[in-house]
Amino acid sequence: MKDTHRTSIVNRLRSARGHLDAVLRMVEDDAYCPDVMKQLSAVQGQLEGASRLVLRNHLETCVAAAMVAGRTDEIVDELMQALRFDHVATGPTDVAASPTTTS
Repeated sequence: MKDTHRTSIVNRLRSARGHLDAVLRMVEDDAYCPDVMKQLSAVQGQLEGASRLVLRNHLETCVAAAMVAGRTDEIVDELMQALRFDHVATGPTDVAASPTTTS
């Protein structure tokens, strides 16, 4: 994995973990449901961003190398199988539509 992608992915996952811990405390403290939903949306946004970066890294490294090596059919099949499980990675990337965190 490229170092720049790894750093960004790790940061997003750590942020998501922190948000999720906060959401768990909110639920345990019987917080107002819309506030909990807003924070869950922030967690989902971090995970979606991490997923997109993992996909980008895969395309830039493994897929590119496989295509150069002439393994196009194999790598496309593998990628299609992986994307079956992650509709978010191929969804819209409009930054303005991404959930934001509020305290």
